Amino acid sequence: MPRGFPLFVLAFCLVIFFCWIGLTITHEDRTIDTEITIAAPPEAVWRILTDTGNYAMWNPFILTLSGTLSDGEKLHVTVRPPGDSEMDFVVRIVTITPNRELAWRGGLAVPGIFTGEHRFLLEPIGDGRTKLKQSEHFSGLLVGPLFAGMLDRTEVGFRAMNEALKARCEVRP
Repeated sequence: MPRGFPLFVLAFCLVIFFCWIGLTITHEDRTIDTEITIAAPPEAVWRILTDTGNYAMWNPFILTLSGTLSDGEKLHVTVRPPGDSEMDFVVRIVTITPNRELAWRGGLAVPGIFTGEHRFLLEPIGDGRTKLKQSEHFSGLLVGPLFAGMLDRTEVGFRAMNEALKARCEVRP
């Protein structure tokens, strides 16, 4: 074994430790919350939101969403935040209540590094209208400064999707 090897290992471990401490101190969870009022009842909004095979026709943010929409099932998602390239994720449904709520969770393979929980909530607000709330809570060590710009663009993507869903739901036959 080379003479300086133990010092190299110690130095490497110290660098990793201080990087971990730095990320721990600077990391912060972040939640993106958006909402929009749609002039359609929750059942109509739900029908379009869960017709994932037609996302390519109208959805500027979630390009594809495939899999079985039921509790505990895995979904394959491709998103493209404005100004970014496409990103693929595998997520798992954590909540599905027809005409009311759809939520999934996904992240990196190592827990605590980067996790997102995405949620669509439909609230009837009278006169056949629906308030759509689309949100995502991001947590983990990489959420802070490393991903701030991407998360800002993701929020813009949520808003674009909300507007596109509203336009699609409000089209009169």
